[in-house]
Amino acid sequence: MVRVACVVSYDGTHFSGFQVQPNGRTVQEVIERALKKIHKGEEIRLHPSGRTDAGVHARGQVLHFDSNLDNPNMNWRKALQSLMPDDVVIQRAEPVSDDFHSRYNSKKKEYRYRVLHRDIPDVFRRGVTFHYPYKLNIEAIQEACAIVEGTHDFTSFCSKKTTMKGDCVRTLYSVRCEVVDDELIFTFIGNGFLYNMVRILVGTFLEIGSGKKQVSDLNKILETRDRDMAGKTAPPQGLFLWNVDYL
Repeated sequence: MVRVACVVSYDGTHFSGFQVQPNGRTVQEVIERALKKIHKGEEIRLHPSGRTDAGVHARGQVLHFDSNLDNPNMNWRKALQSLMPDDVVIQRAEPVSDDFHSRYNSKKKEYRYRVLHRDIPDVFRRGVTFHYPYKLNIEAIQEACAIVEGTHDFTSFCSKKTTMKGDCVRTLYSVRCEVVDDELIFTFIGNGFLYNMVRILVGTFLEIGSGKKQVSDLNKILETRDRDMAGKTAPPQGLFLWNVDYL
């Protein structure tokens, strides 16, 4: 038996998320179907570093699986990629130690969110950015980013639809908002993220930038642990699982 770890990129536009669902095309389904073909009909289960929702993209999703094809000359990346659709790319795939776990061994995750900040939409970026044509105070947004850095209870920034058990305390090591041409690039690096946490944070930051909320409101939002106090959930298409760090 050999354990194989993969780094996968995908365009989430036409996926109903990562995890297999009764109805809807998913990333897990596509890759597990390829593994079943490679293994002559045997069902192989994927273990991802985390799940992404419908419409969310990944540049560096990490997953692992166990295989009985213990062939040292096996080119796993090439074998898998030959069976992938155009919107999934296997960046790397190689054997790892038996104690590696893509989810439980991860130390940090990085998410990025792209906001197209200009009057006119861009038809070619509609699936990978959130078009926001309204005036924004970038300095206020950057101040807000600094406030949520550190260890907090992020209950206010977690979807009410979550089925997660346990506390909502997470540590954000870095939260940034950078202006790159006509886009705002939000970067979040943390030890873990709640359901819709990044999208709710972005939605809240945009409300602060537009004057609907104040930077000073953030501490109260965190303290109340009330989802209704935070901003709207930003749409999925701007979000990317960028990197998973195991060091």
